[in-house]
Amino acid sequence: MAKRLSFLVNTEKCIGCHSCEMACKNYYQLDPNIRWRKVYPLHEETFTLPERNFMSLACNHCAQPECLRVCPVGAYTKRKDGIVIHDHNRCIGCRLCTMACPYQVPQFNKKYKKVEKCNMCFQRIDKGENPACVDGCPMEAITVIDLNSFDELGTVEAFAGFPDPRITQPSVRFVKPQIGFQVRRDR
Repeated sequence: MAKRLSFLVNTEKCIGCHSCEMACKNYYQLDPNIRWRKVYPLHEETFTLPERNFMSLACNHCAQPECLRVCPVGAYTKRKDGIVIHDHNRCIGCRLCTMACPYQVPQFNKKYKKVEKCNMCFQRIDKGENPACVDGCPMEAITVIDLNSFDELGTVEAFAGFPDPRITQPSVRFVKPQIGFQVRRDR
């Protein structure tokens, strides 16, 4: 059975330092306005002791990616290991994928007039290395897992405020904070 690779984000460990974002930006030399990985604060719903928690998000490498489904030129492919790849050379910049993705992952680069997104550093994974964001996290809050053999209790595939996971079946998993939170996506 082929692997089904996924990011596991531990919100208990994430301190919101944005090191994962910077590791990605530096590795790929991304335009200053483009972020393939974003750190969001989780805001308090109901609890008595205030606490700050964060969540690092990138492409969810969905089982049924909407970006792939709507792309008119086949710029998206899904590898056997579950990684969703965007081919920059095939992209015509129509932005249909940016409108279709319920997680707002693909981003339009105005300089190149094409869309970009996280590719889980598949070139690094193919060499047995971690994605840049994983190596860049000082708290080890991001790891890559194989969903076919992953069975850690207490993980979830979505938080309050996330689009319905039945739409695309995102591959990302989260370790939730012990206290109830909701994703705040106003950045």
